[in-house]
Formats: sequence, structure tokens, C-alpha cells
Amino acid sequence: MNIAVNTKGSKYHVNEKGYYGRFGGAYIPEMLYPNVEELRTKYLEIMSEPSFQQEFEALLRDYVGRPSPLYLAKRLSEKYGAQIYLKREDLNHTGAHKINNTIGQILLAKRLGKKRIIAETGAGQHGVATATVCALMGLECIVYMGSVDIQRQAPNVARMKMLGAEVIAATSGSQTLKDATNEAIRDWINNPVDTHYIIGSVVGPHPYPDMVARFQSVISEEIRAQLKEKTGNELPAYVIACVGGGSNAAGTFFHFTEEEGVKLVAVEAAGQGVHSGYSAATSQLGKIGVIHASKTLLMQTEDGQIVEPHSISAGLDYPGVGPMHAHLYESGRGLFLNATDDESLQAAYELCRLEGIIPALESAHALAKLKELELKPSDVVVVCLSGRGDKDLETYIKNLQK
Repeated sequence: MNIAVNTKGSKYHVNEKGYYGRFGGAYIPEMLYPNVEELRTKYLEIMSEPSFQQEFEALLRDYVGRPSPLYLAKRLSEKYGAQIYLKREDLNHTGAHKINNTIGQILLAKRLGKKRIIAETGAGQHGVATATVCALMGLECIVYMGSVDIQRQAPNVARMKMLGAEVIAATSGSQTLKDATNEAIRDWINNPVDTHYIIGSVVGPHPYPDMVARFQSVISEEIRAQLKEKTGNELPAYVIACVGGGSNAAGTFFHFTEEEGVKLVAVEAAGQGVHSGYSAATSQLGKIGVIHASKTLLMQTEDGQIVEPHSISAGLDYPGVGPMHAHLYESGRGLFLNATDDESLQAAYELCRLEGIIPALESAHALAKLKELELKPSDVVVVCLSGRGDKDLETYIKNLQK
């Protein structure tokens, strides 16, 4: 595994200045400059050290349970007339892809001498993954979470507390992921010396989008090897993933971006409808702006105020998108679709009944768009099943009763 792979000269990966096309950068307050600069100058060097790679790989294998299976979903394939494989990130320890990144960042933080870890979380999976690695490494852990998300993701809040994390409610704005991120950044400004901020998605100032994408790139690296073994060809026709901030999609797309024959399909949350006022379909509704220290596509009013997002899935309830995805959208390399709350619920129930798998509501958005692709029987399609659905059971049960 080479998470420090050289991407210089790539059209779709970050450049030396921290930009993907015209998106990215580090729009940070002066107080955070030493922290971000320390990361920027050291992250690739640390990630390329053999001892770091060995420790990272060993933990992914023996603690997380990688490689995660690539499963041919036969009944789903029959329904949609293609060969549909599910990349089973839901089978990782902690139940989602988030652990790939938190393992990498905790190893990085230790090498930088940090003693205190902060994180933000929406669906709670990143919070659980951060609390997990902090317990593993014996570091203090503070997780910021919107009060709305604390209510709708109660099982994950309980897990974080069991693992020894302090969960702090964000009570401003929509009281969801954006607001939790704001609070985490404030904490980092106030505690710049001993604290490392484990950002959970491909958002934030450079080098975070690239760093998180590299830690998640294990997903696409495994997909290529597994497809080669199963089909004789490591390149599928389509790779599909849900996108909020976009870390599971970044990891799923990473080793396919330069393969122009592979269609990259990103599915955003349309909520109650793209133009309903209750949506998180950033590529359709967003304009260029700066959020959480990065220039990207952002849902905002004419005078630059952030438009509150909505999604039935807490992990997609974000008004922006990572700069890598903004560039994939603008360049035309990625096909950006969106799924409503209802479409996602139906896709989740369908996977349950056809394959015996309960997906996270986030992942269900990706599954919901299979019906819109013009698939042929020879097409190999890989869908990233980014997380498992036990955290969403209350929402599923409530909607089953309607």
C-alpha cells in the first residue's frame, strides 16, 4: 500500500499549492497557521516512512479487518441488468469507512507529539471512529456534534461516551455537521499547541482534503485488486458513492480518477427535492465560496450567507462539498446525481429485501441511482457501501410504519 503515492501532474488530484483546479487552499485565521503549516510540510514525509506504512497496514488488517469484501450482489444485479458489486465498508470495525482515516490521522498526530484530539461528526460514525482510535492510543478525545444529530444518532453518541470521549453539543445554526465543524475549529484556535484536529471528510484547509483522501484510498486500491481477481479486469464501468463532504467517495474514486474509461458517479442528498429549500445537493445549488477554510462549491444566499442544508441522513447534511469533488464536478470527470429522502429510503429497503443487508442511509443514496444509469449486462458496477444501517434503525422503523 502506498498512501504517499506521487500524484504530481495529475489533472484531478491536489497540486503543490493545495488546489484541485480552482478549488481548495487554506483560508485560515493567523492563530491556526503554525498547526496547518506543520501538517502541510510534514504529512507526506511521515506517511511515506516505512515504519508508518507498516503500522498503518497492520492496524487496518488486524484491528479494522481489512481488506473489506467486494461482494457480487446477485439479486440486485439481476434486477438492474448488470454485474453489481458492493464494497463492504460497513463490515469494518466501527461499521463504516471512517476508521480508515482516523487510524491514519492518530498515527500522524502521535508522530507530531499531540496529546489531545478533537473531531466533528454528523452521522456519528466519524465520532465513533475517532473515539475508538483515541481509546486505542490512550489520548484525550473531544467530539463536537450538532444537537439535532445528537438526538437522531443516539446509538453513536452512546458508543462515543462508552469509548471515553467527551461529546459537546453544537447549538448554533441548524445544529448539524456544519455547526459542529465551526465549534471544533474554535477549539483548535484556543488550543493550538497540544491538539490535533482529526477532520472526518475531504474538507477543510489544505492538506486535509488530500490527507483524508489518501487514507481512504485504500478502498479503491482494494477494489482494483479484488476486481482483477474476480473478473480478470481491475477497471469497472462505473464506481458509485454517496457524497456529503465526500470522504468515502474520494477513497472510492482515488485510484480511478486517471482512468477516463471508468465513470465516477457521485450521489448527493436532494432531501425533499433539489429546489424545495430542504436539500443538500451542493453541485446543483452551490456557488464558489469559502467554508471551513477551503474554497469550494457552497450553498449560499446572494449576500454569501450559508443556506442550511437538509437530508434525512446526518452524514450528508452539509452545505458544501470537498474541493476534490467540486473539481471533479466542474471538470466533468465526475457525474453528479442526487437522491431524495424517499428515494434513499426505498433503495435501503430494497437492499434489505434483495440481499439481506441493511445499509446506512448515506450509502442508500448511492444505491438509489442505479435505476438512472443505462446499464448493460456486461457492465461491472461497484457501489461503495460506506456504512451499516443500525445507527439509522429508528428512522427506518418510523418510515416503515407510515
